[in-house]
Amino acid sequence: MKTMPIRQYGDPVLNQKTADITNIDGAIAALAETMIETMYEAPGVGLAANQVGVQKSLFVYDKGEGAIVVVNPRIVESDGEWTYEEGCLSVPGLSWEITRPNRIHLVGLDLDGNEISVEADEFEGRIFQHEMDHLNGVLLIERLDDDQRRDAKILLRKRSLSFTSPDPDGLFQLHDE
Repeated sequence: MKTMPIRQYGDPVLNQKTADITNIDGAIAALAETMIETMYEAPGVGLAANQVGVQKSLFVYDKGEGAIVVVNPRIVESDGEWTYEEGCLSVPGLSWEITRPNRIHLVGLDLDGNEISVEADEFEGRIFQHEMDHLNGVLLIERLDDDQRRDAKILLRKRSLSFTSPDPDGLFQLHDE
């Protein structure tokens, strides 16, 4: 099965709102299958279409009971508060405690065009909210407080460059590749 590269922090496609899908056809079904394989290979529990460079309102997830595809999802209700350590396939290897609503009500469509309506809490609700953020062009880093966000951006900038050991003055030297 083929997979797609997952877009990483800094890729502008991750900051753009996706477009609703007007026609659920074979191409959308094939995209969903490829996204599922990509999610499993990563490995992850959810993947939004724009994380693989496709500006369509679609995400896939698997909370441990098999993969599910949600087309044109919307959160119509939320309640409570729950803080949990959260990571992201587009920001690999990093995670932060993020506070989100504990309970949500998600609606959307399946690949047959049937309505999906799911009330979820804790982990499943978090998956939905995280993937909805992606579809709305919001990255996990934007959910951090100002100090955390500043520190995360510094770390991500340093990570995006290849560094060797510090020089005698304590400065990092760029590694030519």
